[in-house]
Amino acid sequence: MGFSVGIVGLPNVGKSTLFNALTQSAKAQAENYPFCTIDPNVGVVEVPDKRLRDIARIEGSRKITPTFIEFVDIAGLVRGASRGEGLGNQFLHHIREVDAIAMVLRCFESPDVVHVEGDVNPLRDADIIDIELIAKDLESVNKRLEKVEKTAKGGDKKAKDELSYLKSIKAILENLEPLRRHRDELSEEAWNYATKELFLLTTKPVMYIANIGEEDLPDGEGNPHIEKVMERTEKENAPVVVVCAQIESQMAGLSDEDRRELLEAYGLEEPGLNKVIREGYRLLNLITFFTAGQKETRAWTVVKGTKAPQAAGKIHSDMERGFIAAEVISYEDLVRAGSMTKAKEMGLVRLEGREYEIRDGDVVFFRFNV
Repeated sequence: MGFSVGIVGLPNVGKSTLFNALTQSAKAQAENYPFCTIDPNVGVVEVPDKRLRDIARIEGSRKITPTFIEFVDIAGLVRGASRGEGLGNQFLHHIREVDAIAMVLRCFESPDVVHVEGDVNPLRDADIIDIELIAKDLESVNKRLEKVEKTAKGGDKKAKDELSYLKSIKAILENLEPLRRHRDELSEEAWNYATKELFLLTTKPVMYIANIGEEDLPDGEGNPHIEKVMERTEKENAPVVVVCAQIESQMAGLSDEDRRELLEAYGLEEPGLNKVIREGYRLLNLITFFTAGQKETRAWTVVKGTKAPQAAGKIHSDMERGFIAAEVISYEDLVRAGSMTKAKEMGLVRLEGREYEIRDGDVVFFRFNV
């Protein structure tokens, strides 16, 4: 897959219920007690994209292949997880392996679902998770510092640079702040060291999922917990998606017609899960380009800024190696023209070279020679 989002949260916030709905899978146990999900469950989820079917219709494609993103259901964290409380060390290891974090926060009241902390307070829950991740990062930084300080005293230039990075990273963590909030305060070298050498947990981008009760649908307006979560995300410039995991779980098993009726009943334009998937996709700085023809229309995932030869390599390594040029048209221009033939007549298809950066929504035909 290559791109994964870890779903994290305290026990009984609706995390595994959300995962079940996302993957339409019964693998994750959504039970009313902590530690029911020990090993991470993995689900590969289609990224909803209306453009794919529009392009396929225009091209008369016999097959449609979407792009996907991977979600990992990570067992519930608890206070003290960084010290091994609950199954903390396993959970934190699993978080290290994902590219981004979706933090599920409980914003619903229910006497039937116990909260591990005793009451509903999403900001406290978010702080608990952050503090556990910070504590684990500090542990990693301090271990590395012990080794590097000895080498740096001997005059080793690389060790001196490393020591400088570690001290700037440690200063942020000791203030109980996740590194992701202080990206601009670290040099490019220090940030790369934190992400690519130490793989620190608090460098990972975070999105928040506010899980509400069905009485607060469609958007949680008037729910005081949602208002507090929104305030937090504005300060952090992080995306937040409001969903009712219980209703999403019900929708996952319905026919298209029944799902539409349920959406209408709750005043929803689309399943909240679609927003979760799209935000996860954007959080990882991903874009979609398309290849199209009578045989197949297919969506492909690349990181924003990917150049045409490397995008061709996503399809096949031979195409990258033998890249000549790319015929490119935007989705909007193709829809406006109504066909690829007409688009060429209108001069809407461009010929781009090796330095062209693929844009979201590009429909591309790669010329190559092996």
